[in-house]
This record gives sequence, C-alpha cells and structure tokens, in this order.
Amino acid sequence: MALKINFEASLQKLEEAVEQLESGDLTLDQALKVFSGGVKQAENCRKSLTQVELQVEQLLQQDDGTLQREPFADE
Repeated sequence: MALKINFEASLQKLEEAVEQLESGDLTLDQALKVFSGGVKQAENCRKSLTQVELQVEQLLQQDDGTLQREPFADE
C-alpha cells in the first residue's frame, strides 16, 4: 500500500509541476526549479512502476497441482 501512496503522491506532484509550467506565469528561474522537481517526481514514478512490474507474476496451476510462476504477459 505504501508503494501506491508513494506513486500517487509523486504523480500528483508531477501533474502540478506540469500545470505550473504550462501556465506560463513563472520566471525562468522558477520554471527551472519546477522542472527539476518534476523530473525527480517522474523518476520516482518510474522507479515505483518498475518495482511493481518486477513483482507482477501470474501463478498458473499445472496438471499435477503444482504452481508455476511466469512473468506477467502484456497482451
């Protein structure tokens, strides 16, 4: 659950940074600071998604009742 909260918080901050930059009301220094913060939030989101991707697996029951772990296939 903490991962979801971290991802959601980072995504919200990233969206706020984008809105500020799109407004055009920032000075160059302010825009650079907001952009830098946005890059950090995007990296946090990427790391969270990578962790989730590595954890997502499907458990498939075999004919003999055993479970086989396979990577999640994106179809």
